[in-house]
Amino acid sequence: MINSIPITDAGDLRLADYVALREVNLRKSLESAEGLFIAEGEKVIRRAVEAGYRPRSFLLAERWLASLRDVLVRCPDTPVYLATEEVTEQVTGFHVHRGALASLHRQPPRPVEDVLGRRRPRRSRIAVLENLVDHANVGSAFRNAAALGVDAVLVTPSCADPLYRRAIKTSMGNVFNVPWTRTPPMPDLLDLLRAHGYTTVALTLADDSITLDELAERDLPALALIFGTEGAGVDPRTARDVDLRVRIPMAAGVDSLNVAAATAVVFYVTR
Repeated sequence: MINSIPITDAGDLRLADYVALREVNLRKSLESAEGLFIAEGEKVIRRAVEAGYRPRSFLLAERWLASLRDVLVRCPDTPVYLATEEVTEQVTGFHVHRGALASLHRQPPRPVEDVLGRRRPRRSRIAVLENLVDHANVGSAFRNAAALGVDAVLVTPSCADPLYRRAIKTSMGNVFNVPWTRTPPMPDLLDLLRAHGYTTVALTLADDSITLDELAERDLPALALIFGTEGAGVDPRTARDVDLRVRIPMAAGVDSLNVAAATAVVFYVTR
């Protein structure tokens, strides 16, 4: 049984979760206050529900009912709002190309110790995203982590929200597949990582940095790979306090890669 409800008025208050999805500051305030996040597209919605996130509601064009039916019947008490693409665009502020949205409850954050305690006995790697501001870069890092076997992702207090709609979309829903949590600030996080047996590694252009190939040759059993914010990179205090500073060798006068591309390269070389 699917609890479908036709909606014809973009001002219907039942659609409040979906209002102005591109207004970042408004969405941050609303999603934080309500403890929700938005998933966009059939594949992403499916991955969120399969990962155990509880839906508050769905907003669909009617043509998406068939492809999402198996998901919707598992949530018989959850309202499924059916609206035309025109109404959905008026509500959200943009054309929803994938035709399907869901509002879901956030889960309590995992304790950092719980995430770190699940390390593999050999070749454990976790990513630390320090103060990234671009949601697309956060999402790409999660997608790369899932694709290249990284055990977990840690995000610092000022890092962009992995459950923001654009981050989820860019990750192709892999934010639901990779263990992650918010961390205490630096340098407390470095102490915590070392206490769990991780060698802390900052990606930086520092003069005393070793190459990524040299890091791989050391064959260290547990790496915490720290990626800094767009432009400025890893915080200088973090770069000073880590165990190793590492750079990706560049050619043709290019000094560095975009942080999303850098995560892919580093995850692949250290696999």
